[in-house]
Amino acid sequence: MVLLAVIYLAFIALGFPDSLLGAAWPMMRVDIAAPLSMAGAVSMVCSAGTICSSLMSSRVVNRFGTGKVTALSTALTAVAMIGYALAPAPWLLFVAAVPLGMGAGAVDAALNNYVALHYEAKHMSWLHCCWGVGCSIGPMILAGCIAGGLGWRMGYAIVIGLQFLLVAVMAATQKLWKAENASPIAHEAAEQRFLTNGQALRLPGMKAVLFTFLCYCAAESSMILWTASYAEFLGASKDQASFASSLFFIGITVGRGLNGFLAMRFTSKQLIRAGIALMLTGIAVLLLPLGYAGCLAGVLIIGLGCAPIYPCTIHETPHRFGASSSQAATGLQMSFAYTGSTFMPPLMGLLTNVTGMGILPLWMLGLTGIMLVCNEMVNKRTIQREN
Repeated sequence: MVLLAVIYLAFIALGFPDSLLGAAWPMMRVDIAAPLSMAGAVSMVCSAGTICSSLMSSRVVNRFGTGKVTALSTALTAVAMIGYALAPAPWLLFVAAVPLGMGAGAVDAALNNYVALHYEAKHMSWLHCCWGVGCSIGPMILAGCIAGGLGWRMGYAIVIGLQFLLVAVMAATQKLWKAENASPIAHEAAEQRFLTNGQALRLPGMKAVLFTFLCYCAAESSMILWTASYAEFLGASKDQASFASSLFFIGITVGRGLNGFLAMRFTSKQLIRAGIALMLTGIAVLLLPLGYAGCLAGVLIIGLGCAPIYPCTIHETPHRFGASSSQAATGLQMSFAYTGSTFMPPLMGLLTNVTGMGILPLWMLGLTGIMLVCNEMVNKRTIQREN
C-alpha cells in the first residue's frame, strides 16, 4: 500500500505542469515580454519531448527499472520547471520545455505499464483520477500566491518544492518497486525481454489500438480546447461558456473516481465500450437543437464517457499483448496519445475557419466513430490473458 500511495502521488505531480503554464501565462507573458500565442508553441515543444521519451521508454525501463526511471524523471520535470520559474526571457521556456516533456513522458509510460502489470483495473482509474487532482491543485497554489501578492514565480517554486519532496520519497522507497506480485501477468513480466518499437508495432492488433489512443486523446483535447468556444457559438456568455468547459473536467474526474468502483464488477472491455457509448450519447445531445442547456448536458455526458476509456485501455495492454511486450506497447500508445492531443485540436481550429465552430459535434462524432471501430478490431485480433 505504501508503494501504491507513492504511485498515486507521482501522478498528482504529473498533473502539476500540465495545468500550471496555462494558469500562469497571463502574468508570465507580461513579465517576460512574450506574445499571447507563444504558450501554444511552448506546449508543442513539450509534447514533442513527451512523444520522444514515450518511444524510448521500453529501452530505458528495461535497463534501469520503473522505480529509478520514475524518480529520475520526476526530478527532471522539477529541474525543468525551475527554468520556467526563473525565465527572464521567452527563449528559456523553449529550452526548459524539452526536459519537462521528456520527464513527463517517461513517468507516464513507466507508471501506466507498472500499474497495468501489478494492480487491478480499479487502481488504474484512480491513478488517472489523481492526475486530475494534480491539474486542479497546481492552479490553486498559483492563484493563492498571486492573491497573496507573492507572484506566479512563487507559485512555481512551491510546486517545484513539492516535486523534489516526492523525489526524496521515491528515493527512500526504491526497494518496494522490486516486491514480487502474485498475479500471473506480473510473473510473466518478471521474465520479460526487451522489445523494440518496431517489434511491438508488428504485434496483432497494435496498429488498431494506436489509432484508438490517437482518436481518444484528440477527442478529449478537442473538448478541453473548444468547448467554451462552442458554447459561445450557441449564444452563451463568457462566464456561461467557462462553466460549460468546467463540466467536461467534472465529468471526466468524477467518472474516473466512479470507474474505479465499477471496475470491481465489470471488465475493462465492458467499461471501454460503455464509455464510447456514453460519448456517442453526449454527441447526439449536442447535435440536437437544445441550445445552451443541451450543450451543458452533452458536455457532461461526454466527460463521463471519456472517463473509463484511457485507463481501461492502458490496463488491458499486458492482457492483450503479453507482459513481455507491455512496456514497448505502452510507450507506443503514449506517443500516439500525445500526437493526437497535440496536433488534432489545432487541425479542428483550422477547419472552423471554413465551417464555423458548429463543426465540433461532427468532429467528435468522426473521432469517436473511428475509435469504436479500432477498439473492436483490437478485441478481435488479440487474445485475452489471465488478469
